[in-house]
Amino acid sequence: MLLRQVIGNVFRRLRRERGITLRELAELAQVSVPYLSEIERGRKEPSSEILAAICRALDLELTDLLAEVQFDLTTAVRATLPVRLQTASIRVAEPAPRRVASSPQSYSTSAQAFALVA
Repeated sequence: MLLRQVIGNVFRRLRRERGITLRELAELAQVSVPYLSEIERGRKEPSSEILAAICRALDLELTDLLAEVQFDLTTAVRATLPVRLQTASIRVAEPAPRRVASSPQSYSTSAQAFALVA
């Protein structure tokens, strides 16, 4: 996930939580509606000046924005981490040959035993 996508998601979520339309936020931040829409969809990477303007319009400190972004990034990364499975190894145990009596002569055989080792 790209940083600009996370920033856009945070802006969209906060805007909706505050009950502000895209047009209203664009006017408050003095950016165009299409540009703000591109930022919210993670397609444009806003400059620090634009970030500051949108934060001011949302009555949000830049540090609070970054904290929200950090939380969302951490959550997204944890969700995509592969689950580490403990794999068991197989050990082949070969016991000593044993004598099998099936006739007057004895034959030597070797049996293999398999055991899972955790």
